[in-house]
Amino acid sequence: MKETKPSFSIKNWSEDDRPREKLLQKGKNILSNAELIAILIGSGNRDESAVALSKRILNSVEDNLNGLGKLSVSELIKFKGIGEAKAVSIVAALELGRRRRGEEALERKKITSSSSVFELMQPIIGELPHEEFWIVYLNNSNKVLQKIQLSKGGITGTLVDVRLVLKTALQLGAVGLILTHNHPSGTLKPSQADKNITQKLKTAGESLDIKVLDHVIITEKAYFSFADENLL
Repeated sequence: MKETKPSFSIKNWSEDDRPREKLLQKGKNILSNAELIAILIGSGNRDESAVALSKRILNSVEDNLNGLGKLSVSELIKFKGIGEAKAVSIVAALELGRRRRGEEALERKKITSSSSVFELMQPIIGELPHEEFWIVYLNNSNKVLQKIQLSKGGITGTLVDVRLVLKTALQLGAVGLILTHNHPSGTLKPSQADKNITQKLKTAGESLDIKVLDHVIITEKAYFSFADENLL
């Protein structure tokens, strides 16, 4: 009697080993590169699972996704279990990743003045009916790494978690911070709480060589800059 080999289709794996289910239950960040590629190709061949096949393809480019992105359809179909449709899926996915990186590079704005902070943040908080406090994280070229909302509602010292601000700065590799919040009332005069928060973050950042470069208060049509007014 001819021996039949087990199917290596993802749907026949145990639930804990299925990358699709793993992504749904635990999130995309926990998956390895091979598991993500396995989702793209769906199944392996008679001798290896989709993950094992994906690992073999990655090994051929020294586990480098940039190297994988350079493989053509004709190069990919040389791997047993990779037909034209699967090869096209891999090529398309890597091309989307390349285009996304390109768009992110284009969108990374450089902060050159308080007016550029206003241009960056006014569309986000300038017309809100409530106050929001945001931190803009900058690299050593004053380009925006990330914008993060720190609090929503009234500004008080208790709402600012200095440790969280600096932890995020270290994770992003930021060397500069810009504090910004809106005044729905339209007034541009900083409150004592605004001044206290600025000094608190400035002092905390100094020990880590992370500078508070400005604190910009934004309204619908105007702004107030601590740096421009020599309040830093």
